[in-house]
Amino acid sequence: MTDFIPAAKPIIGDEEREAVDRVLRSGMVAQGPEVAAFEAEFAAHFVPGRSAVAVNSGTAGLHLGLLASGVGVGDEVIVPSFTFAATGNSVALTGATPVFADISADSFTLDPAAVEDAITPRTKGIMPVHLYGHPAAMRELLALADAHGLQIYEDAAQAHGASLDGRPVGAFGAFAMFSLYPTKNMTSGEGGMITAEDADILRRSRLLRNQGMERQYENEVVGFNARMTDIHAAIGRVQLTRVDGWTKTRQHNAALLDAELRGVVAPPVAPGAVHVYHQYTIRVPEDRDGFVTALREEHGVGSGVYYPIPNHRLASLAPFASGLDLPETERAAREVVSLPVHPSLTDADLQRVVTAVNTVAAAGS
Repeated sequence: MTDFIPAAKPIIGDEEREAVDRVLRSGMVAQGPEVAAFEAEFAAHFVPGRSAVAVNSGTAGLHLGLLASGVGVGDEVIVPSFTFAATGNSVALTGATPVFADISADSFTLDPAAVEDAITPRTKGIMPVHLYGHPAAMRELLALADAHGLQIYEDAAQAHGASLDGRPVGAFGAFAMFSLYPTKNMTSGEGGMITAEDADILRRSRLLRNQGMERQYENEVVGFNARMTDIHAAIGRVQLTRVDGWTKTRQHNAALLDAELRGVVAPPVAPGAVHVYHQYTIRVPEDRDGFVTALREEHGVGSGVYYPIPNHRLASLAPFASGLDLPETERAAREVVSLPVHPSLTDADLQRVVTAVNTVAAAGS
């Protein structure tokens, strides 16, 4: 029987296990020296010149980063609807209002024209998502932010190492968040990183993650328990030494798919952009769900649909979006399929993916 090819496959090896054992033997498993080292190494690797604050999830990173940036009740933050719910949730959790804007058809990221139309006197900032590993349209979004006196907050959950015009994602906004969930381009088991340049945002983020205190029992603000453990940081430090190689493999795999797939719309890359292919996302304009089923059941090839229900139609976030019409968001939600592109794929796996997609696409044409 042919082995199933999963859409994603976390890579955890002996080095990560040894790192965890080292922490367990040390007796210090909560936030400690491993976290501090991971923060310094992560920032130097992905956003030189900025600092990082480790937290226990990507969602916590967005939530605390927004709070640390002064977002709260009465404010509006413009976000895409075509993303994971954590983007809109994090805004709502601050007491602010998420305002959903449409996406561009090519990049699946915020359409600057739609963002401009969504700006009101209450708009505090714009939170683009560098979706699937492709950077958002930061040139245009930065120009809009400058023209209207707004902040930029980057959701870089899926974009470790992506860049635009030579500038890494995470280096554009007041803060950025990188997720370290198991299926991301690198993981700490679970966790997130807030990166920023502003010393006040960094300090407030550290306070908020640790019950509002920098020194024990000297609580300055009402905070959370959002700390990363040394166990998770130890895993992340090992992964950080390997992520560049994994990214090159993802890009190699994506180039092969670009060259050999037929009958589907492959993901374009914007001029000046470096795509790190957290997902390799195609469009299937007709019967996407049947296409996914055929890949799985007839060819043993997994895939993912990210995201079938836009945020503005989720029961949890729909109250913020009454009567909203986002046509490109709706079209993407109907058409997208993410194919395996992860570093664990063999050449034979990739050829199976190509054969499966081309066969199913031809049968449906």
